[in-house]
Amino acid sequence: MIRLILTLPLLALFQCDKDESVAAYGASTQVWALQEIDGQSFEASAQLRFAQKGRIEGNAPCNSYSGTLNAPYPWFEVTNLTATRAACAGLEAEGFYFAALMTMTQSEVSGDVLILRNEDGHEMLFKAAE
Repeated sequence: MIRLILTLPLLALFQCDKDESVAAYGASTQVWALQEIDGQSFEASAQLRFAQKGRIEGNAPCNSYSGTLNAPYPWFEVTNLTATRAACAGLEAEGFYFAALMTMTQSEVSGDVLILRNEDGHEMLFKAAE
């Protein structure tokens, strides 16, 4: 009985380190290419990756970026979003992408499709890059 009581806290410690974000539910093995925002085709190039536990990274139309992923699946919350500072013709599209990404609160992974959405009905559709 005493051995069981001592073992339970150790098991709890190992569970604390488990990734419960969208990455752990099928998203971590892919590079996700943005296809649409709110049903409108996104003509510029933007990619999202879940390379490390609790982190996102990717390439927006002009810059690479990274941020902290703070929510367990199916919730989605990005904080501390940072990007490089290169200028290019796609800066307007990049601003639109970052603004949309920061408002997303839910995620869904289904095969080669990742959908991010929020309570206001906005949605971002990604497909696994080939």
